[in-house]
Amino acid sequence: MQTLFNNIKGDRLIWAIAALLAIFSFLPVYSAASNLAYIGGIGSTFSFFVKHFMHLFLGFAIMYGVHRIPYRYFRGLSMVMMPIVFILLVVTILQGTTVEGANASRWIQIPIVGMSFQTSTLASVVLMVYVARYLSKIKDKAVTFKESILPLWIPVFLMLLLILPANFSTAAIMFAMVMILVFIGGYPIKYLTVIVGAGILSLVLFVLVAKAFPDAMPNRIDTWMNRIENFANGEDTEADYQIEKAKIAIASGGIHGVGPGKSIQKNFLPQSSSDFIFAIIIEEYGLIGGLFLLVMYSWLLFRIVIASQKSDTTFGKLLVLGVGLPIVFQALINMAVAVELFPVTGQTLPLISSGGTSIWMTCLAIGIILSVSAKREELKEQEHVEENPLEILSEALE
Repeated sequence: MQTLFNNIKGDRLIWAIAALLAIFSFLPVYSAASNLAYIGGIGSTFSFFVKHFMHLFLGFAIMYGVHRIPYRYFRGLSMVMMPIVFILLVVTILQGTTVEGANASRWIQIPIVGMSFQTSTLASVVLMVYVARYLSKIKDKAVTFKESILPLWIPVFLMLLLILPANFSTAAIMFAMVMILVFIGGYPIKYLTVIVGAGILSLVLFVLVAKAFPDAMPNRIDTWMNRIENFANGEDTEADYQIEKAKIAIASGGIHGVGPGKSIQKNFLPQSSSDFIFAIIIEEYGLIGGLFLLVMYSWLLFRIVIASQKSDTTFGKLLVLGVGLPIVFQALINMAVAVELFPVTGQTLPLISSGGTSIWMTCLAIGIILSVSAKREELKEQEHVEENPLEILSEALE
């Protein structure tokens, strides 16, 4: 165990934040899982606890393994992974999976182990690494819009179009994150306005085509529009059932909460262990629990910015922001949905919600961040050795 800790590199505070969030997640997941275990009749509460533990264990193993890889290798890996991700997305969408009559082709089954994998979460990480690679490549170069269409925007829009039919919220978040990253990377603003306009036009055309051919994507467009309209109008409909139960849970929590495992709304709130776990946390741990999570994610954002600024290369800086900002952004969206500041999106709370793919990809992204910060530590150690040659001589004599 001591050897393992000695081999841990990178920002120690990011390691601590990830560990604290993971440890904190066990009690609310164990509590909220009773809804699935007893009402849904799927296994036992303890089995969900063990499953969550295994997901986190594998996630931290991924984090550890990835953070040991020099981050410069991710430049080439993004080029290799892009076509693989495209194939996975095509396979996913061609499955034609439906949930309650709506298109929901988001997962593929992993052979042998029999586990499901949400391909769009992997695509999100790979795409951000790819965009960071391109931006670092054109840094300090005069690039025209025409030159950037094929290597940058065509891959971005193709990937988003493959995700959009089954998962509008993920596609929208990815598009927003890409826009933020290219802005930070110095891409000309006049070209960005064209891309934003093209994105809006593409979405409108997609909706019109889906409306014209409803059999291609049954009920999906109606689901998006109903969620947005109900949110904007404040109407109490069946679609607002989750939000109403989440608000009841939050109102019941007060300052201190009702106590661990004593949530009532977990028995009525669908997705209480994943999409709406923040409401259960506030019900059981009160405002204190909610503020704790806000502080932890804010702290993580702060350390991500620090790790980015300390990187010795443009690629390192953009890489950290590209894979790190979506984690915090997703957390804020999940919280905003629970308190009805945002329409229902289906986004999980990173490192807290149950669900294997979300945990693994979050850990993958954090591992990449730690890899960048580990390189900075390595350079500092080398500088220290170069500045103290007498120490090397004394160690050799000893």
